[in-house]
Amino acid sequence: MEALSEILVLVGGFFILALAANTIGQYVTRYNLPLISGFLFAGILIGPYVLGMISREELERLRFVDEMALAFIAFAAGAEFYLGEVRPRLRPIAVMTAVQTVTIAIAGAWAAYHLFGFIPDLSEPARRAVALMTGVVLVARSPSSTIAIINELRAKGPFTQLVLGVTVVTDVVVIVLFTLAYELALVWVHGRPLGLGFLMLLAVEIATSVALGYLLAAFFRRLMGTRLHAWFKGAVVLAAGYGIFVVSHVLRETSDRFLHAPVTLEPLLIGMIASFLLVNYTGFRDEFSKILEDLGPAVYIAFFTLTGAGLALDVLGRAWPIALALFAARMAGIFSGSFLGALLAREPLRHASYSGLAFVTQAGVALGLTKKVADEFSGFGEPFAAVIVGLIVLNQLVGPPLFKWSLLAVGEAHPRGHGEFDGVRDVILFGDDDQTLALARRLTDDGWQVRLATPDPERADELAGAGFPVVAYRELDDATLAALEAEGADAVVCLLSDAENHRICETFYEKYGTESLVVRLAGREWAPRFAELGALVVDPNMATLSLLEQFVRAPQAASLLLGLEKGKQVVDIELRDPALHGALLRELRLPPDTLVLAIHREGQAIVTHGYTQLRLGDKVTVMGSPESLREVELKFAAAEPGRSA
Repeated sequence: MEALSEILVLVGGFFILALAANTIGQYVTRYNLPLISGFLFAGILIGPYVLGMISREELERLRFVDEMALAFIAFAAGAEFYLGEVRPRLRPIAVMTAVQTVTIAIAGAWAAYHLFGFIPDLSEPARRAVALMTGVVLVARSPSSTIAIINELRAKGPFTQLVLGVTVVTDVVVIVLFTLAYELALVWVHGRPLGLGFLMLLAVEIATSVALGYLLAAFFRRLMGTRLHAWFKGAVVLAAGYGIFVVSHVLRETSDRFLHAPVTLEPLLIGMIASFLLVNYTGFRDEFSKILEDLGPAVYIAFFTLTGAGLALDVLGRAWPIALALFAARMAGIFSGSFLGALLAREPLRHASYSGLAFVTQAGVALGLTKKVADEFSGFGEPFAAVIVGLIVLNQLVGPPLFKWSLLAVGEAHPRGHGEFDGVRDVILFGDDDQTLALARRLTDDGWQVRLATPDPERADELAGAGFPVVAYRELDDATLAALEAEGADAVVCLLSDAENHRICETFYEKYGTESLVVRLAGREWAPRFAELGALVVDPNMATLSLLEQFVRAPQAASLLLGLEKGKQVVDIELRDPALHGALLRELRLPPDTLVLAIHREGQAIVTHGYTQLRLGDKVTVMGSPESLREVELKFAAAEPGRSA
C-alpha cells in the first residue's frame, strides 16, 4: 500500500512537471522551433543533470509511462499506414522506400561503427550491434510532421503523394527491421551462437508477435463497437499498450527461467499490427484515429519530457561531434537513396532532384526505438541514446524547412498566406449596388471593419458619407490593394461580374492567401473556377427558393445552411483528383469531424454509404468544421504539378 502511495505521488508530481513542459514547448514555437525541442529541453531542466527535480531512481520507476507511450507510438505508426492512400502509387512508393532504406541504413551503420569507438570497453560484437541498430533508427521518419507541413502549405500533386506514402511506409518497415536488428544485437552482445536454434526462436517470436497483434486488433474492434465514452476508450487503449509490455516481460522471464532460452516479443510490432488491421479492415478507422489524435499531445509531452530528463548531458557534451557526423552520413544516405530511388521509380528528374529534401524529419518512432535500446543495453545504451536524441533534434530542426522548400520548388505548394489576426475583423466588399451596401451596414453593425471597393469613381463620390471607407479603382494593382489594406483582410466578398470576381479572388488567394473568399455568382459555368480557389459561392437565382423550402421541410438543416449552428457548415465539393476516381468512400481519410451527406452526379442525388464509389465530377455534400472542410477541398482538388505558389 505504501509503495502504491509513493507511485501516485510520483506520478502526480510528474504530471505537474509535464504541464510546465507543455508551456515551454508552446513557448519555443514562437521562435520556429518544433514542440519536441521544447519538451526535451524541459525534461533536461527537471532531470538529474540540471535541477534534479527527478532522480535516476524516479525515472526508473516511471518506466511504465515510457512503455505506455512507446505502445502509443506503435499504434500511431500503424494507423498512418492506410492502404487506400498508398495503393494509387504503390510501385514508386515501394521502390523509393526500398532504395532509401538500404542506402541510409548502410551509411548510418558504417558511420556508427567507426564513430562509436569513444564508448569505453565496447567489444567488437557490441560495436556491430550499435552500428546495426543505429543504421535502422536513422531510416525512421516523422509522418505527423510531414502531414502537418502538407496541410500548412495546401500541397497537392504526385510529388506530395509520393513523399507522404514513402514516409508512412518507411516507419512500418523500420519497426519490422528493428525487430530483426534488436534480436541480432541480443545474440551478439550476450555471446549466443548464431545458428538454426536462433532462427527458429526468431521465427517463434515473430509469429507470436503477429498473433498477439491480431488478438489486440480484435479486442480494439470490440472496444470501438461499445457505447463507452471516447476518453474511457482512450484510457483502455493506453492500458492495453502497457499490457503488451507486461506480457513481453513476463514471457521473457518465464521462458528464460524454465527453457533457458528467453522468448523476446516486440511490443512495437504487436501494436503496429493491431492498429494497421483496425484502420484498414474494420469500420472504426475514424473513431480510432480520433482517439489517437486526442491522446497524442498528452502522451508526447510525457514521453519527450522523460526522454529529456534521462538524457546523459555529460555524454552528449563529449559526443556532439559524433551526432553531427551521423547527421552528415544520414543526409548523404537520404539524398543518394532518394535520387536513385526516384529515377528507378521513373519519377520526373525535377522530383528526383528535390526528393532528398523531403525525408529529413524524425520524431516519435526514432525516439521510441532509441529508448528501447537505452533500456535494454546497459553497457552502451546511455551514450547511444545521448547521441541519437541529439541527432533527432537536429533532424527535426532542419527537416521541416527543407521539406517546405522542396514543395515550393516542385510547384505543388499553395499556401494561403502568412497574415495574423490583428484583433480586428475586417472585410473588403467589391461592389456598389444596394445589396452590397446593405451587407456593408449589417457587417458594420456586427462589429466588422468594412472597406468597400468600386470600379466606378462617380459611385464612390456618392458613397463618401456611407460610414465606411470607399475606394475607387481602375486596376487591381499594388496601389489599390495598399489603399484597401488588402494584406490584413480576413474576408473578401465579390459582388461584381463573374470575370471580375474571379480575377479578384485569384489575386487575393495567390498574393495574400485570404481565409474567406465569398462570391455572388451570375453564371453556373463559373462555379468550378471559383471552387478551385476555395471560394464560397452564392447563387442568387436558387438561394432564396431553396432556403424557404428547407425551412419548411427541415428547419435544422436550414439552420446549418445559414450558419446558425455554431462551428458547423455544409458545403458541396467537386471531385477533380483523378487518383480518387473509383475510390470507395470508406477508403477516404477524411477528418473525423466531417460527414458526407450526399453525392450529386449527373443531376441525380445519391444517398451514400461506405461502399459508394466516387467518380470525377461528383459534387460531394460534406458537413463539418470550416478547417476540416478546407482539408477535404484540398484532397478532392485536381493536382497542378506545374504550378508554383
